[in-house]
Amino acid sequence: MENQRIIPPSELIINSDGSVFHLHLKPEQLADKIIMCGDPARVDRIASYFDTQECNISSREFHTITGMYKSKRITALSHGIGTDNIDIVINELDALANIDFQTRQVKPQFRQLTMVRVGTSGGLQPEVPIGTYVAAGHSIGFDGVLYFYANSKHVRKQAFENELLKQLEWKIEGLKPYVVASDASLVEQITQNDIVRGNTIAANGFYGPQGRCLRLPLQDPDLNRKIEAFEFEGMKITNYEMESSSLAALSALMGHRAMTVCCIIAGRVAEKMNTDYKGNIEGLIQIVLDRI
Repeated sequence: MENQRIIPPSELIINSDGSVFHLHLKPEQLADKIIMCGDPARVDRIASYFDTQECNISSREFHTITGMYKSKRITALSHGIGTDNIDIVINELDALANIDFQTRQVKPQFRQLTMVRVGTSGGLQPEVPIGTYVAAGHSIGFDGVLYFYANSKHVRKQAFENELLKQLEWKIEGLKPYVVASDASLVEQITQNDIVRGNTIAANGFYGPQGRCLRLPLQDPDLNRKIEAFEFEGMKITNYEMESSSLAALSALMGHRAMTVCCIIAGRVAEKMNTDYKGNIEGLIQIVLDRI
């Protein structure tokens, strides 16, 4: 039998205390069920529902609390903003679950993680007004992270991608949208009958990449109009956020269950914004805690 690869210290960076480099988590501190959010302060809100807490760790924008909620062991974790941060988080979570930190080799027994990102989002359709909860049945990546990994075609929905290029008359040079379905069983488990199942764009920025124009002109000022009008096999694009695509894509490649569910806090078509959305997100947190 061929010797298994030993992952070098430059690729899997382990801190002197035995924790993984960015998250500062140790393998034994990670639960199989993980609720993610962008804001480090929101981790405290999620964990406030826990019956007990076993660790509380902060490093940069990454804040983690693992504890028990109604007999379920759950890790609440903040990932910061953007798909680049998701690349860090998913790889380090998978390493914690599936790499032996002593031997630096992949463990023989795969450990599957279940990850639900709870976020905020801008709605693109009248049927998802401010206050609606929308799950990403498909995530549409405007970020490119997935293309750095082999075998991306195994998880991408290429017919959907081709239709995007056609209907959006794609003009952004050097970047091609990709589409990945969230874990279907997890979407069913979380959404049940009271959360909208949509199709979510993960943009690689907040301003220009989401069609916001301040002082800099946009490469395609008409892109949002075309996104709003897009339809493929009865599906429309429901909302914008900034993390769902790399979460769904990297998790699918690794064999984990993952999805994103967002509270709509901005109506992009109606040009309305709700900056006082904490009550709405609180309700979504409670739903995910009960259903994960």
